[in-house]
Amino acid sequence: MDSILNPTLVAVLVLAALVVVVLLKTAVVVPQKTEYIIERLGKYNKTLGAGFHILIPFLDRVAYRFMLKEEVLDIPSQTCITKDNVTVDVDGLIYLQVVDSKTAAYGINDYRIASSQLAQTTLRSCIGKIDLDKTFEERETINAQVVDSIDQAAQAWGVKVLRYEVKDIVPPQSVKVAMEAQMTAEREKRAAIARSEGERQSTINRAEGDRQDAILRSEGEKQRKINEAEGEARQILAIADATAQGLKTVAEQLRAEGGAEAANLRVAEKYVGEFGNLAKTNNTLIIPANVADLAGMVTTAMTALQKTGQQSD
Repeated sequence: MDSILNPTLVAVLVLAALVVVVLLKTAVVVPQKTEYIIERLGKYNKTLGAGFHILIPFLDRVAYRFMLKEEVLDIPSQTCITKDNVTVDVDGLIYLQVVDSKTAAYGINDYRIASSQLAQTTLRSCIGKIDLDKTFEERETINAQVVDSIDQAAQAWGVKVLRYEVKDIVPPQSVKVAMEAQMTAEREKRAAIARSEGERQSTINRAEGDRQDAILRSEGEKQRKINEAEGEARQILAIADATAQGLKTVAEQLRAEGGAEAANLRVAEKYVGEFGNLAKTNNTLIIPANVADLAGMVTTAMTALQKTGQQSD
């Protein structure tokens, strides 16, 4: 009985092992954003997307595995010569993505190496067309030219070039020193220009201030003189009006009853008083020829007053 079961058990075990091997050979699980290239008897058969798949054992095999996610490749530093014959070391990064797994598998041996080498040669060509000073300014242009050149070639590889970025541009040490000296001189030049512009503007502002001050002072002086002239004119007019009013009053009083006698008395008093003051304030005394004729002098003064009154009428 045991001798009969043992061969059967062995056969079952062998069959089970064979089934496991077949399952391992035929069952394929493809991860997300990945594609497998299947070959049957050495010839392309199909492309498997993400998911679970069953292959024909011993006939089908996974020949290539491609990741469909964006890849980044570090382009090694290389020496380039600019248009003005200056050597610079340039490195960069290139971003790729497989868009056609079959073309990527059979279009080229290794698209990563091909893209890296093509990026280096294109970069050398781009750098050779521009001067050293512009290599730092034209990074965007260089990146666009490298992307355009690689992308045209990569279409036959089933690869899409998304972008290229220049990481660093390193000129020789002697050129660095010269560039630093040039930038220092340029900064000093800009500082000198800024200072001169500031001084120029300050001078203009001071001149404008002096001009405005002179104008305001002259306007003030002009207004002061106008005001003084107006005041003097008003004063003269007021004095004239007061004098005229006084003369008019005197004339009216002279015509009144007893006015002439009062005026005679007042003139006589003033004459005597003024003559006495003249004698006090001067060492030399001037005596009129007709000093004894007080009545005649009063008559003369009154005659003048009467004429003045008649003229005012």
